[in-house]
Amino acid sequence: MKHTISVLVENKPGVLARISGLFSARGFNIDSLAVGETNDPTMSRMTIVANAPDERILEQIKKQLNKLIDVISVVDLTRRDFFERELLLIKVQNPVESKSLSALIGKYAATVLSQEDTETIIEAVGTYARMNELVEALKGVGTVKELVRTGRIAIGC
Repeated sequence: MKHTISVLVENKPGVLARISGLFSARGFNIDSLAVGETNDPTMSRMTIVANAPDERILEQIKKQLNKLIDVISVVDLTRRDFFERELLLIKVQNPVESKSLSALIGKYAATVLSQEDTETIIEAVGTYARMNELVEALKGVGTVKELVRTGRIAIGC
């Protein structure tokens, strides 16, 4: 099961390395990791998405995270109500039929950042699932040349 974990930390060098090290030392892959400063510049919020085949080990990791000096709080949002978003930038080869591309951009409330004769760069923001839908839909109308995703960010309700 994929878990979305929100970690509030002190904004200091080395914190990210120590936290990611806890996951890798126990054989957990981090699927997504987004870190950014909060309204208080001395703190950062990390949103970690990790697949947890063994829930007991994940519980141990969360307890060990709470013991780190630079960690202020750890919240597993997985079984709570939360909002999530992801930013997607995608470069696609323009299809022969440009109406299909325009329809997808409208359907997913995406924005065209750049459009040239041969390619279009599109920006979209939405849930992880919705961004996956957009990528698959775009693959259906043209060749995806490049894709960049921020990873999930989340906030509890």
